[in-house]
Amino acid sequence: MKIIGAVLEETGLPRPYAESMPLKVVEVDLDDPGPDEVLIRIRAAGLCHSDLSTVDGNRTRPTPMLLGHEASGVVEKVGENVTDLEIGQQVTTVFLPLCGECENCRTDGKLPCTPGSIANNAGYLVGEQFRLHRDGKDVFHHVGVSGFASHAVLNRQSVVPVGDDVPPEIAAVLGCAVLTGGGAVINAGQPKDGQAVMVVGLGGVGMAALLTAISLGKGKVIGVDANPEKLIRAKELGADEAYTPQEIAEKGIKAPVVIEAAGHPKAFETAVSATSVGGTTVTVGLPSPDARSSIAPLGLTAEARTIIGSYLGSAVPARDIPIYAQMWRDGKLPVDELISGRIKLSEINESLDLLADGKAIRQVIVFEE
Repeated sequence: MKIIGAVLEETGLPRPYAESMPLKVVEVDLDDPGPDEVLIRIRAAGLCHSDLSTVDGNRTRPTPMLLGHEASGVVEKVGENVTDLEIGQQVTTVFLPLCGECENCRTDGKLPCTPGSIANNAGYLVGEQFRLHRDGKDVFHHVGVSGFASHAVLNRQSVVPVGDDVPPEIAAVLGCAVLTGGGAVINAGQPKDGQAVMVVGLGGVGMAALLTAISLGKGKVIGVDANPEKLIRAKELGADEAYTPQEIAEKGIKAPVVIEAAGHPKAFETAVSATSVGGTTVTVGLPSPDARSSIAPLGLTAEARTIIGSYLGSAVPARDIPIYAQMWRDGKLPVDELISGRIKLSEINESLDLLADGKAIRQVIVFEE
C-alpha cells in the first residue's frame, strides 16, 4: 500500500530545520505484515529528543529512514501468527521489541532485549525484515516503529494494547515519555517512603518522571532545568521545589534518588553531584556516543552511592503501560499536561526547531481520522 511518512534523507543538516528540511513528507510503499507482524493506522505520534538526536547526527542511524518511535494507532491487519490482537483495537507502540527468550529479557526489564537491540541498530524489523520501500529500494525502520506516517507495520512485540477510552495522544505518550521517565523512577530509582526525588532535565521524559514521582507521594519532588520556563511549569505540575543546575550547586541541594533525563554530560555531572550519601543516580538520557563526563570516584565509594543506567525505563512494556494507563484513568498521572502542542505531519521540521530550542515538552502529531 501507499502511505505518507516523514523520511530522514540526511543527518546533520544545519538549523533552522524549517529551512534545511531534514524530514521530507513523501509517499512510501508499505508491505503487508509478515506472520509475526501487525499493520496499524497511526492516530498520534510524539516528537521526542531521540528523534532530534537522529536528525542532528548525535545518534547514528542509516538513511533514508522513516522516523518516529512514540505513537498510537488502530490495528488494521495482523499476520497469521498474531492471535491476541483484534482488528480495530487501539495499541501503543514500543521502541524496543522484547523477544522474551534471550538472557537479557529474563532480567525483568533491567537489560534491553538482545535481538530487539540488534534489529533497532540495523534499522530493520525483527527477523531482518524491511517493510518500507521507495523507488524499489528499502527504507530503514526507526527502532522498529517508524511512526511518523499514516500507517506502520511492526513486530507484534512492538505494540501493547490500550483501552479505547484512552485518547490517541495520551496512548502515544505512554509508549516513550511515560514508560521511560516513569520507569526510571519506579523501576530503577525505587524511592522509599519519605525519600525525595530530584529530576534533572525537564523535557518530555523528565516531566513524565516528575509527574510519576509526584503521583507516588513518597517525599519531596525537585525539578532541575536550565530553562526558567520549565521550572515554572514543574511547580505548576506539583513539584515542591525547582532550581537551575547552578542553584543546585550553590545551595548544596541533594536528594537520595536523582533522575538524569537531559542526555547531556553536564546534566549527568549535576545529577551525580546532587545525589546524597547512600543515594542512587539513575541516568535515562541519551547523549552523543562520544560525550564524556567527569565525576569523582571517591564520592561513590566513600559515600556508598550507586549509579544506574536505565533504558526503556527498565520496563516490561506489556506489564507497565497498562499500569500507567490506569493511573491516568484514576487521575493520579495527568499525562495530558505533558502535551505542549498538537501539530500536523507537515509541520514536523518547524517543530524540531522548537524542540531543539527547549521550547516544547511534548509535541504530538495528530493524524486525521
